[in-house]
Amino acid sequence: MEKLTFYALSAPEKLDRIGAYLSERLSRDVARHRYGYVCIAMEALDQLLMACHCQSINLFVESFLKMVRKLLEADKPNLQILGTNSFVKFANIEEDTPSYHRSYDFFVSRFSEMCHSGYEDPDIRTKIRIAGIRGLQGVVRKTVNDELQANIWDPQHMDKIVPSLLFNLQEEGGKERSSTAPVPLQGSEREKEKDSPAELTERCFRELLGRAGYGNIKNALTPVLMHLDNHSLWEGKTFACRCFKIIMYSIQSQHSHLVIQQLLGHLDANSKSPATVRAGIVEVLSEAAVIEASGSIGPTVLEVFNTLLRQLRLSVDYELTGFYDSCGCASSKVQEHEERQLQEAVIKTIGSFASRLPAYQCSEVMLFIMGKIPIPGMNPTLGTASSTLESSRMIQVMLLKSLLQVTTGFRTTNMLTALPSSFLDPLLTYTMTEDAEIRLLVLEILVSLIDRHDNRPKFSTVSIISDISILKLKLDKCSRQDNLFMNKHSQRLYRHIFFSCKEENSTQPHFEALYALLALLSMELANEEVVVDLIRLALALQDLALTNEETLPTYNRCAVHALSAAYLNLISQLTTVPTFCQHVNEVIETRQKETPFLLPENVFTEESRSNLEEGVLFLQSKITEVLRGSGYNTERLDIPYIPESTDEDRLSKRKSIGDTVSLQLEMESRNSPEKQERTPAEEITFEILKKAIVNSVGMEELERERRKQVVEKFQKAPFEEIAAHCGARATSLQSKLNQIFEITIRPPPSPSGTAAGSHGQLQSRSVPVYEMKFPDLCVY
Repeated sequence: MEKLTFYALSAPEKLDRIGAYLSERLSRDVARHRYGYVCIAMEALDQLLMACHCQSINLFVESFLKMVRKLLEADKPNLQILGTNSFVKFANIEEDTPSYHRSYDFFVSRFSEMCHSGYEDPDIRTKIRIAGIRGLQGVVRKTVNDELQANIWDPQHMDKIVPSLLFNLQEEGGKERSSTAPVPLQGSEREKEKDSPAELTERCFRELLGRAGYGNIKNALTPVLMHLDNHSLWEGKTFACRCFKIIMYSIQSQHSHLVIQQLLGHLDANSKSPATVRAGIVEVLSEAAVIEASGSIGPTVLEVFNTLLRQLRLSVDYELTGFYDSCGCASSKVQEHEERQLQEAVIKTIGSFASRLPAYQCSEVMLFIMGKIPIPGMNPTLGTASSTLESSRMIQVMLLKSLLQVTTGFRTTNMLTALPSSFLDPLLTYTMTEDAEIRLLVLEILVSLIDRHDNRPKFSTVSIISDISILKLKLDKCSRQDNLFMNKHSQRLYRHIFFSCKEENSTQPHFEALYALLALLSMELANEEVVVDLIRLALALQDLALTNEETLPTYNRCAVHALSAAYLNLISQLTTVPTFCQHVNEVIETRQKETPFLLPENVFTEESRSNLEEGVLFLQSKITEVLRGSGYNTERLDIPYIPESTDEDRLSKRKSIGDTVSLQLEMESRNSPEKQERTPAEEITFEILKKAIVNSVGMEELERERRKQVVEKFQKAPFEEIAAHCGARATSLQSKLNQIFEITIRPPPSPSGTAAGSHGQLQSRSVPVYEMKFPDLCVY
């Protein structure tokens, strides 16, 4: 062997003849089953290949690969493993000269086939599969970085390589493995792990993905998606999540968004698949978003959320119709609980994506989601033909839950720009709806948006806190932007808090959310003026619970009293006015003795609310006095808080066409001159409504007749008459324009001075430009 190697190195032009001779001998020995000579010949080929790197090695390599192919085609497992080992040695050699005609198609096919080996003996089967995996790894190493070699990223190759690797990755016996770095093993465990096809497969898969460029990611991922589809692996979620964790950790970070886009496209393609399949894809999306940093979504941020919201809407439609398609086949029947699980998974995934976004993109996403929600009176129908009242309500709930997920991690320093009117106005509209679940979601969203220092958990329940210092609240001074925000939106927030307390179907979670909202407003966005307004609002809520005109149930009245007491207890300690705290404590102590059902701890007791004495109520006069003594401007406290009902409130509760007609009539009458003549007690009766309809019909007939006359005149009148009529109109228009110009357009100032008017007043005299006398400095 030494002599042969020396001869080949000293006479490299003979290398191709040496290779041809060894190849011929090896072929003959394989055919005659002389396996000892086969091993000797293969060892000689290996050593020559490792020693010789001359320019004429390409011809020798052809003989070498011909013999490797001969061994891989053999039936004996040992020969296949021998050929694979030789190919792996060859793959690790860096060649000096390129080869333009070499093809690896056979090796890709054969190694992929070995990865799926079903040999009877499990030990030999494992060895064959390991050999196949190592062979694929060798092919990838040999071709992936050489543009002159066969393109291993072509779909025809990836469709064989990737499924073969996933098949062995799946054959791990159900053991849960880490998808990041493997845990180091010792002794015999390391040897056993070294021989594990799954471990070797994972290393090979990571190496393949790590070498993938921008244009090759799609070709590498498509077979993964196809494999998971064909083997129904989305439903289990575990293997699919593990695969994509490996992918996300292995590819170059700048390409991560391509994985997200591929998954989104696959989710759209499976829109009519069972809910378990779609839920698996959504779960994988969520895991992929958590792994990657803020750049994972890439340039199409809104497209990600658009796809997820579309899936949410489809799921609601499927749940209501009961079928995935219009034919209503038994095979396409929907399982409601599976659709509910899918909806929860989509909402969770939306939150996962949003948590990775910067504040300005979060604000865009919130606006985008708000634009998708069917808002009463604005966009009452959603794009699908099967939308009904129930589906619109369900979509509202789902999208508001998604919005809540987005706002959970949202933190901004400038509330004015982050929460524009185009977002807050439709959101606050929902606090006027009669649906308790929707109102609660809106309150939670508002709380999440305002809470910038994570104080929300400290106000999870409505309670009387004797000393708020134990809460360790994080307080910050109200900034100029916060003041501007409250100047613009505070009154709307107060109105909606007030009207939320008036709803009869409000429950304990509603009052807890209202308490948290009031508390966070006091800490995050309150200056002195806002503090006074919030105290005024709390006193108005107390008056609301006392008013007999309202049809509030006993529980709601007690809950409003408890809410008012808990908030006044908090704000009195935040303002640090001792006399204010003293008054609040006195009322609370009196309530504990006489009316415990007006405090949060005992609000569930259904006791009578009648004959409430003055001692159990917070007195506006007393609070005004103590705040004025501490330097607060309390002029607003002297005026009871009475929110005005707007058209928006009625619009949001509009239920029927009759309500719409009455609203339109009221809005028309509001601008009519008859409003001043009508007495306040006058109401719209049936006769007035009938008269209005008759008058409107008569006006329409007159307008129709006038249009008919104009058309006939232009059809039948002679041309001269029509021309004269139009000319007269044009002349009249021109004269009016001239009058307007004379009144509005002033003559240009004259440098020659002014002339005296007829009554002794100075009057401007217009001078043409060419007659004006300019100073020498102004003339060029």
